[in-house]
Amino acid sequence: MSLRNNSLKATLKTNINYSAYLHFLRLSMCATKLRNDSAGEATPLSQLDRLDRAILKQLQQDASISNVALAAKVKLSAPACLRRVERLKEMGLIRATVALLDPKALGAGMLVVIGVVLDRSTPETFAAFEKAAQKVSGCMECHVVTGEFDYFMLVRTRDSESFNRLHAEQLLYLPGVRQIRSFMVLKEILSTTKFPF
Repeated sequence: MSLRNNSLKATLKTNINYSAYLHFLRLSMCATKLRNDSAGEATPLSQLDRLDRAILKQLQQDASISNVALAAKVKLSAPACLRRVERLKEMGLIRATVALLDPKALGAGMLVVIGVVLDRSTPETFAAFEKAAQKVSGCMECHVVTGEFDYFMLVRTRDSESFNRLHAEQLLYLPGVRQIRSFMVLKEILSTTKFPF
């Protein structure tokens, strides 16, 4: 990295909020990736043919499907299908094979989106918050964001009473927090783990 970029990075770290600094780093990485792509480097997605995409589509619908059944659906021999699945795993496109549980059946039907603003924009404050946020009961996701909030958290809980208890016992004690705003989800229009092709 050039001296100019190092100096810009140092200025950003000291003069703007840390989440904006992280956003800057992401944009820099995206710009680098775009330059690499335009130079002719193949991306994992561009290496997929019609059969790879069909396999991934089927596995996203039902990852418990047997290799024989999967091969029949995508019109491949079982050994060829298995080789492709293994290759997709090696490429990092299949991160894990998991069971998707029904939150309502497990007594966690309420989804709450939580916006968090930290009182200080320092790497230490952000690190302390991120470590603590991972231990919040029912926290499904936590993201650094741009805009008026520093983070958005997605929390699942039973009902408003259990959320109030969670708020009083855990959220209020998260380190470095200046403000928390909670948004109760009234209706989930779209919630999917399927990557669109």
